[in-house]
Amino acid sequence: MASTHPTPATKNQSQETTVSMHRSVYETCEATGGFIEYWGFKSIHGKIWTYMALRKGPVSQKEIVEFFGVSRSLVSGAVAELVEYDLVRSRGDHRNAPYEANLEIWSVVSGILRTREWMLVERARVAIEGAIGEMEFRARRGEDLPFSLERLKFLLSMTEVAQTFLKIVMGIRMPKSIEHLGRWMRSVQKISSRIKDIA
Repeated sequence: MASTHPTPATKNQSQETTVSMHRSVYETCEATGGFIEYWGFKSIHGKIWTYMALRKGPVSQKEIVEFFGVSRSLVSGAVAELVEYDLVRSRGDHRNAPYEANLEIWSVVSGILRTREWMLVERARVAIEGAIGEMEFRARRGEDLPFSLERLKFLLSMTEVAQTFLKIVMGIRMPKSIEHLGRWMRSVQKISSRIKDIA
């Protein structure tokens, strides 16, 4: 009768597979963290959310600390901020309750875009419109302008394009299932074409 116990070679192969899989997941979390950092957040936010999203069950902060090799305080602070954004949710009321990722994140992302990026662009647009108004007033009085009014108007058009882009992005509805992903991708391609036309 063949033995049902794994041989040393099988054990080593299984361990190598596990290590390789963990390395791939770690690199995925790192890449997502870099992408999130580009948008002005902390890299650790993207890493933790991605790790939780990929795990099949709730994750403890201790597990996150061990996986990334970072301090407990860093993880604790990042998780607390992710909870505030509703990007992760606690799975219990006790102190060491595990957390899980909120996968329905588009409403959160669009809300952040609306309150942060939109306001930054709007502030620039208002300032530029004010400068244009001032320079047009002085030009009508025959004053010599040390700044280019045409370039100011060009900057204004750039902010308007940026706001149009943000409106489109905030209006995107993410697919709720894998089956709808193809349809969603086609919609994204159409949006990209519209942005090119605007630009």
